Amino acid sequence: MNESGVSDRINELREKIEYHNNRYYNLDDPEISDYEYDMMMEELKKLEKDYPEYDSPSSPTHHVGGVAKREAGVQVRHNVPMLSLDDVFSRDEINAFVKSMQDRFGSPEFVVEQKIDGLSMTLRYDHGDLVLAETRGDGLNFGEDVTDNARRIKDVRKHIDNAPEYLEIRGEVYMTREAFSNANANQELMGKTPFKNPRNCAAGTLRQLDPKVVAERGLSMFIFNLQDVRGAYFEKHTDCYDFLHKAGVRTIENYRVCHTSDEVWNAINEIGEMRGSLPYDIDGAVVKLNSYSQRRECGHTDKVSSWAIAYKYPPEEKETTLRDIELSVGRTGRINPTAVFDPVNLCGTTVSRATLHNQDFITSMDIRIGDRIKVYKSGEIIPKISTVLKNKRPEGLKPFLIPDTCPVCGARTVREEGTANIICTSATCPAQLLRHIIYFTSRDAMDIKGLGEKAAKKLTEKGYVANVSDIYRLKDRRDDLIRERIVGKETNTDKLLSAIEDSKSNDAYRLLTGLGIPNVGKSTAKSLIDRFGSIDGIISSDADLLTTADDIGQVTADGIFEYFHQEENLKVIALLKEYGLNMSGRMVSEGDKLQGKTFVITGTLPDMKRDEAAALIEKNGGKVTSSVSKKTDFLLCGENAGSKLDKANALGVRVISEKELMDLIG
Repeated sequence: MNESGVSDRINELREKIEYHNNRYYNLDDPEISDYEYDMMMEELKKLEKDYPEYDSPSSPTHHVGGVAKREAGVQVRHNVPMLSLDDVFSRDEINAFVKSMQDRFGSPEFVVEQKIDGLSMTLRYDHGDLVLAETRGDGLNFGEDVTDNARRIKDVRKHIDNAPEYLEIRGEVYMTREAFSNANANQELMGKTPFKNPRNCAAGTLRQLDPKVVAERGLSMFIFNLQDVRGAYFEKHTDCYDFLHKAGVRTIENYRVCHTSDEVWNAINEIGEMRGSLPYDIDGAVVKLNSYSQRRECGHTDKVSSWAIAYKYPPEEKETTLRDIELSVGRTGRINPTAVFDPVNLCGTTVSRATLHNQDFITSMDIRIGDRIKVYKSGEIIPKISTVLKNKRPEGLKPFLIPDTCPVCGARTVREEGTANIICTSATCPAQLLRHIIYFTSRDAMDIKGLGEKAAKKLTEKGYVANVSDIYRLKDRRDDLIRERIVGKETNTDKLLSAIEDSKSNDAYRLLTGLGIPNVGKSTAKSLIDRFGSIDGIISSDADLLTTADDIGQVTADGIFEYFHQEENLKVIALLKEYGLNMSGRMVSEGDKLQGKTFVITGTLPDMKRDEAAALIEKNGGKVTSSVSKKTDFLLCGENAGSKLDKANALGVRVISEKELMDLIG
């Protein structure tokens, strides 16, 4: 490579790594695997070492990839830097590190530990009381105060008995695979995008503004380092572990104390062999000096501690044969394709299935039933297909296409606008019944208080509700509901039945929203009712006419037309009409002071909830949208505003407070 080529490649790598740092550390939404990222970083390190004239202090090889995010919490300055570790990938590199420490200290002790795949957090204790929890942020200077959220994590001790005057310890916040599975099941049930992996879910959860979400998702934490202490003395890392263990603080499990390169390498391999049996993900093994005095002598750079390294396990791949592609229907109606292949052993467990995500993924990889494929475990746990061995493809294999009918109920399927998802359009599909009921009764739709997830689950499991129209027949089964305690005794049952009866007079847009038509949310439903006056008016319109409503594209119009031309859906509409639900008209406007003005709402308002503010704006002729654009007239802004405020300022959108909104309305 010539000098110009070296410079171009270094700049290209730096740009890519910074982009992926932002995706991983700040957005909690990585686009590439850890292995791909590690390989890019290793290439950049090598080029900067071979061509030192191109090295730069601003290179991602010299700093941690994250920043302290103000919207997640108050910035706090680190007492002790929360640095990263140098990654190594071979036994030679392990041997070199051990030898360098032995040359320096004679016969040092090493501790080899699991490297948990999560989000780093430091806890500060004053006389045993937890006073602050902080994230890593930029690693060197600032992190985020997440104390309220940390108190909701079961492994975080709020008080430590017999603690020294001051204690600062660092650990990893993570999710077990069971907690991750439960969180994603809830995401799917509520019609939200599933999390990509446990690490992203843990990171996003810890930065939540609502601590209740942290408690619901069941985060865990291991302590792996002593950052600072006053009023006590620990000679070794393992001495501190012994103290913390006796105090009931959860520390890294199954660590090994080693003295030679062979012992260190054997410990790394032992940890690697147990990856498949652990209830959580690890992405490597950490090798660190046991002695604190030796650590202090080694010091650190602006990015990494010099007394420890992280060994990254290579991704294990196995070749096998794809035997089938099974289709299932999720609770949101999404068709989920799954590869079924001859069983292979990966990371200590046998796997025979892997998700294929969607039709675009299948098409891009040209995956065909009967192909020879290579399978690996992403994050050491999630089976994925890495390669289709087309040079080994038998003759006559045909491309795979997800059919245009639901594999569960036989209804038509459509592609969800703006996504790669193919979804079932039936309101009565058994696979998505529970989700339909929850969505239909939610605040944005029919807003039936008392009919939440738990009650909906009981009603569907007991056979009381087979489609949304059955909700309005529950009054005929009052005694049964009370006897089986579906929502409680007489009082709660009567409250629910009353709320169901009251919902019949809701604005028609709420009913239209609750039907769960693909791409038809609250805003779209309002536009349709405004344009056509009633649900009957929408049903009688063709797809081209539907596009004349505000913000209705051709894909959405086609989906609406398709929905209202399925016999099962029309039967449900007819029953809802028979039971007396309002099918026409919007709320009466209270004024036109905001006529023609578009609002976006962000942050926590002092006296109103966001949906209350949105209703007030709409009653006065305004329109509320979810994202800031050049068409936005006002950003209604409360405390803890995030990126929407930055975008509004960049676009010159007027930012107003709740009081200024009231002044506009008069």
